[in-house]
Amino acid sequence: MTSSGFSFTLKSTAFDEDYRPADNTRITTNFANLARGESREENLRNTLRMVDNRFNALAHWDNPEGDRYAVELTIISVELNVGAEGKIDAFPLIEILQTTIVDKKTGERIDGIVGNNFSSYVRDYDFSVVLLEHLKAHPGSGAPEGFGDLHGNLFKSFLGSSAYRDRFKKPPVICLSVSSNKTYHRTGNEHPILGIEYENDEFSPTDEYFAKMGMKVRYFMPRDSVAPFAFYHIGDLLGDYTNIELISTISTMETFQKIYRPEIYNANSVASERYRPSLKHQDYSLTRIVYDREERSRLAVEQGKFAEERFIKPYHAALAQWSASVSA
Repeated sequence: MTSSGFSFTLKSTAFDEDYRPADNTRITTNFANLARGESREENLRNTLRMVDNRFNALAHWDNPEGDRYAVELTIISVELNVGAEGKIDAFPLIEILQTTIVDKKTGERIDGIVGNNFSSYVRDYDFSVVLLEHLKAHPGSGAPEGFGDLHGNLFKSFLGSSAYRDRFKKPPVICLSVSSNKTYHRTGNEHPILGIEYENDEFSPTDEYFAKMGMKVRYFMPRDSVAPFAFYHIGDLLGDYTNIELISTISTMETFQKIYRPEIYNANSVASERYRPSLKHQDYSLTRIVYDREERSRLAVEQGKFAEERFIKPYHAALAQWSASVSA
């Protein structure tokens, strides 16, 4: 399969109180998980209110009532259109979030950051199928050779495509939880929006995985946050984005992490100078938003196997050949 053997198609869906996941959306995705069950409308309403409140708290200048801004979220679904071996198929590759800031004082709509959340069937396959099977056969050996290469090449190909470049002006920033397997320590650096910078002594498996996607990582704990976040980026995180853009990512992803990782991001104490996150931490508060984390872990395996059956196996030889040629 040559680089012309596939193309990317983008679809947009508003993430609002009326959001309902599409049939091919990963149901472990942060936003899809919230939009299920009896509490779906209340979940969505409360989540969006948390995002707006946090945004206004950080964008506090010329905002005396703390209600000047609203954040609109758009889910960007990326389909990979594969043409190989005489077949054409569309596979749901990734989903990311785009933020738009609405200035209610001026009526202006301001582009935020694209990326933020990151959802990927192929990543589920890598971590929940490939890595698990490898570690069962080779305990303590770490990731197998070439782990994440295909996913990284697909992602970089997407960023270089006209589908991305025609739609978005800047590279993505993806904001995730720090790893519970690593220790982070404060540096002397502090950014007016991103806050206190942390470093760790070695990359986590997620950091290494995102490096294969062409993304670097820096860790910051914003003002009034209780733990640092991992910000994956391509260019200059501090120089390429405005304060308003950065605030849109912080407010959105801190809200998700308070819901999904309350032990870390809704803890009742602030991360210390040397900080090791733990999901076993007991001193934390719960949001009013219903979420089933155990189900999410189980479904990650099921969705990894879906990617294996629908995408990896049917196109294995062509994908391997293409990825090797791109990496060469």
